[in-house]
Amino acid sequence: MAVFPEHRLSIMTLGVQDRAALTAFYEDVVGFRNVGPEGMTLFDMGGFLLGLWEEDKLAKDAGLPHNRAGDFKGVALAYNARSIEEVDDMFARLKAAGVTITTAPHKAFWGGYSGYFADPEGNAWEIAFNPFWTLDEAGRVVLPSAEDV
Repeated sequence: MAVFPEHRLSIMTLGVQDRAALTAFYEDVVGFRNVGPEGMTLFDMGGFLLGLWEEDKLAKDAGLPHNRAGDFKGVALAYNARSIEEVDDMFARLKAAGVTITTAPHKAFWGGYSGYFADPEGNAWEIAFNPFWTLDEAGRVVLPSAEDV
C-alpha cells in the first residue's frame, strides 16, 4: 500500500535567512507574485506553491536542528523553457538585473541546453530546454505514458 495516494508536489518551501529580501528579489527581478498570508511568502507556480520561510522557523517546525553549513544546499529548483532561445533570453534578463549566473547556458551532457543562477541567498535555479519532454499549454512537463516507453 502506497503512503501517498497521489503522486504530486503541493508546496516546496525554502528556508531563508532574510525572507523580506528574497520576497522582493522573486517579485521584482524574477516576476513572481506573492499570494501568501502574513508571515510567509508563497508564489503560485502553476499547480504547486514555492514557499519562503525563515530557516530557523522551518527547522523548528520540521523538528530538525538548525545548522546551516556550506554554500550548496543540496537542492536546485528548475524551470523548463520551451526553446533554447527562451533559455538565452531569460539569462540575458537575469544578467541585466545583476543576478549571479553560476553556470552559463550551454549544451548539457544529457542532450538538452541549460544554465544555473543563484538567488541572493545562494539557492540554485536551473533554466533548461529539454528536447525530449513536451510542455503543455500551462508549461507543465508531460511525460510519455508507460505504453509509449
